[in-house]
Formats: sequence, C-alpha cells, structure tokens
Amino acid sequence: MALPVPPPARVFAELCPVPAPASVPAPLPAGGGCGLPAPSGREVHVRGSAELSAVPDRARVSLRLGSRKGVAGAARSSVSRRLEYIAQSARQRGVPEENMTVTEDFSRVEDTYQMEAEVCIIFTDFGKMQNVCNLLTEKLGTSVTISPPHFYHTPEAIDTLRRRVCVSAVGNTRQKAQEVCRLFGQSLGKPLLIKEEETKEWGGHINSHLSNSPDSLTLQERIQNATAYASCRVFAVFEIKGKENRRNKLL
Repeated sequence: MALPVPPPARVFAELCPVPAPASVPAPLPAGGGCGLPAPSGREVHVRGSAELSAVPDRARVSLRLGSRKGVAGAARSSVSRRLEYIAQSARQRGVPEENMTVTEDFSRVEDTYQMEAEVCIIFTDFGKMQNVCNLLTEKLGTSVTISPPHFYHTPEAIDTLRRRVCVSAVGNTRQKAQEVCRLFGQSLGKPLLIKEEETKEWGGHINSHLSNSPDSLTLQERIQNATAYASCRVFAVFEIKGKENRRNKLL
C-alpha cells in the first residue's frame, strides 16, 4: 500500500547567503531566490495578527412625560416643571447643556389639551447616567418614563480601535520575527515591507437611534452587546543582520 504523500513544507524564514563581490557572480539560491532588497540580501518574512475590543463610549437615555388638562396653560405648566427639574438634575451632575435635547408636542384631544415632551440625554460617564436615572425615578415616579440606555460608539472611538489593532498586529509581527532570528543566532534589522493584509470588525453599535436589545437585559449585558471587536493581519519583511550580539542576548 502506497504511503500517504506528506503535506508541502511551509517556509516562514529564509536566510540567503551574503552576495559575492562584484567581480565574482553570486550563485542564485535554490528555489529561485528570495529577492535582495536588504543590503545583506537576508530577510525574514512573517505574518502576525491581533484582536482587540472596545466598550461603547456613549449612552443615550430617553425620558418621556406628558399631561392632559382641561386648560391649556395647566397642561403646559405641568410638563414644563418636570422638564426643568430633569434638566437641572442632569446639569448638577456634570451633563453639559449640549448633550440634552428636548422635543415638545402640544395637541387638542376632544375637550382637553395634551402636552407631551421627550428629553434625550447623551452620557459619556455611565456612573453619572445611573445616578441621574435613579434620582429621576425616585423623585418623579410614574410621571416620567425612562427608557433603558442605548450604548453605542462614536466614529472617533471606532477609528481609534482600528489604529490600535493595526499597531498591535505590527508589534506582534515584529516580535515573531525577532524570536525567529534569535532561534538561529541572528539579530533583527530594519523593516523592508509592512503590509496590512486583512481587517475585520464585528459587534458594537455605531451612533444609531435603534436598539434591538430586549428590555430584560442588565446594564452590563447591554454594554457587552454593544462592545466592538476588530482584528488585523499583517505581513512584514525584515532585514536579518549579522550574528546576534552576545551581550544583548544576555540582557
């Protein structure tokens, strides 16, 4: 019975000979050579990857309130007092004015006047968010409806995650190349090529007004569901210098 054919070998490092002087033609290495962009003509080719995550940096909370009265002024006054209390409570806990948006709707329903309002507050500090929501629930009770927080990432946070994962992949690639060189008693030289081969992103919510999270989720579960992930794979070519310095090796 014929023996199974072994899988082809994968070469991740190639130590090419130092080129001969100009007067003597240098023989090509077996297999077609490795190209000689480095002064010494010796290279190490490696791939490295990294995967990082980023928790959401923003949370949006909507508060709804309303009033229906026989007199228009009474309906407006009832809602206005609660709106002012909500805004004051948020400001006292460090929420800037520009992070609060108020929309109002006034209508006539049969023989009464109805005033409805919605306050949308953007939080960058989730601890402050919990303090504000707990206070409003305690003080306003059922006269205000507070939606569960919707967590998301700003575009700047996603861009930061992309840069971090790429830099981390490059660092892992260099570390791998360095370990390969040390294995053969060589020292790693300068990079000759760094190429980002593949990037992937999943999870997380970019700034969106829609949330598919069920109301039964806890705060930590919501944050976890909104966490963004990114991975990056990098190909790099480094110059291989001479023998590794024994003093540096001991250090």
